[in-house]
Amino acid sequence: MRRLVFLLPILIVAILVAVFWIGLDPKRDKSVLPSALVGKPAPMIDLPGLHEGAPRLTLESFQGQLVAINFFASWCLPCRAEHPLLKQISAEFGVPIIGIAWKDKPDDSRAFLAELGDPYVATGTDENGRTGIDFGITGIPETFLVDGNGIVRYRFAGPLSPDGLRNQLAPAIAEAKR
Repeated sequence: MRRLVFLLPILIVAILVAVFWIGLDPKRDKSVLPSALVGKPAPMIDLPGLHEGAPRLTLESFQGQLVAINFFASWCLPCRAEHPLLKQISAEFGVPIIGIAWKDKPDDSRAFLAELGDPYVATGTDENGRTGIDFGITGIPETFLVDGNGIVRYRFAGPLSPDGLRNQLAPAIAEAKR
């Protein structure tokens, strides 16, 4: 019995070390975060439009076409950094981008887009963050590809970079268009 009491802590430590070692695998791409939504229907979106007189933002408005949904906020510095690349998505790949201003004041979001340019075909406001929670975002910016049937095809967590656009998002767009 004493032997078992002595070996139990060693066994627990060995198991914890193995779990941490697997989690720190240097070959694993840490920039790719799995999403439980990929391959499943996108959560319902029904948000007030950001701009004065804009209709409510819903995914039904874009049924039948591949769209990118980008969560952003005026207070988010990485959102500012990725902003020029968002225009490139629609220009190069023909994919309309829907913007969702997450946990941001509408006036601040409008000022942000007025300053940097508005790459979105439609923008909604998610002031309480509920839609972001439904999509399972872990922070902003995050971009999702949703196909014409409303199925989430890809999730890009974090700010887009030229490499991320070329090596991750572009192939995901090509695959989703098939």
